[in-house]
Amino acid sequence: MRMNNRRESDNLEDRRGAGGGGLRLGGGRLGLGAIVIALVASYFLGVNPLTVLNMLGGGLPAVEQSAPQAQRPPADDATARFVSQVLASTEDTWRQVFQANGKQYREPKLVLFSGVTPTACGAGQSAMGPFYCPGDQKVYIDLQFFGELKDRFKAPGEFAQAYVIAHEVAHHVQNLLGISEQVQHARQQAGKAEANALSVKLELQADCLAGVWGKRTDSMQNILEPGDLEAALNAASAIGDDRLQQQAQGRIVPESFTHGSSAQRVRWFKRGFESGDMNQCNTFKAAQL
Repeated sequence: MRMNNRRESDNLEDRRGAGGGGLRLGGGRLGLGAIVIALVASYFLGVNPLTVLNMLGGGLPAVEQSAPQAQRPPADDATARFVSQVLASTEDTWRQVFQANGKQYREPKLVLFSGVTPTACGAGQSAMGPFYCPGDQKVYIDLQFFGELKDRFKAPGEFAQAYVIAHEVAHHVQNLLGISEQVQHARQQAGKAEANALSVKLELQADCLAGVWGKRTDSMQNILEPGDLEAALNAASAIGDDRLQQQAQGRIVPESFTHGSSAQRVRWFKRGFESGDMNQCNTFKAAQL
């Protein structure tokens, strides 16, 4: 990606080194098995993994400690600077899209952390992977996840990393538009299978919106180089529910999908990227996912 000398966002919080301890639920420490289940369900780019852990642990505790004082990342931290530049590009793109539709875009914060950190959604832990918390409108990420993306998921490349950020910011877009709240309400009224299906549609829409960001940002700033699009599509494929389930348990259970299959995630990212139009991302009215 061509990100040299690009604007960096003012909405980056660096809490690294300020975390620590373990994650406790219901008065006890969460077991490794529960964390593994949460990773399978929402390791990457998905419904807040805290929701999964909440169900497993009987309720997340209120986070009593205040958040660590926000700092700017060191000037020589190339990865943090890249994240800041990608975040800035999402701000520019979504501000333009919202203005074109007569709306005002409120920029989210992005928090870099390690270990554990307080959030409005409960205690966030690095093992959960990146996530968005609608309660404080912040994206949370441990940058070590990019190593997991490359080594565990075999999805290297800067645009694959940018896709991670763009997908979580897309959840913020859904939150601002009221989509997330509507889906959450519908899930509460639905059975398990229907609730999972709604989650899949929400996630695939976020993939599509990430594609919209990619297309519009490249059109405005010419950021993509040969091979970048393939890197993002590879990442989308690598974290499909079917592939994650096959790796984790040796079998695929479609009715338990919460994010969509590899093919679906690729299809909806491509749809957003090829159209550059968020109106093409209505997964809830699509005849076929």
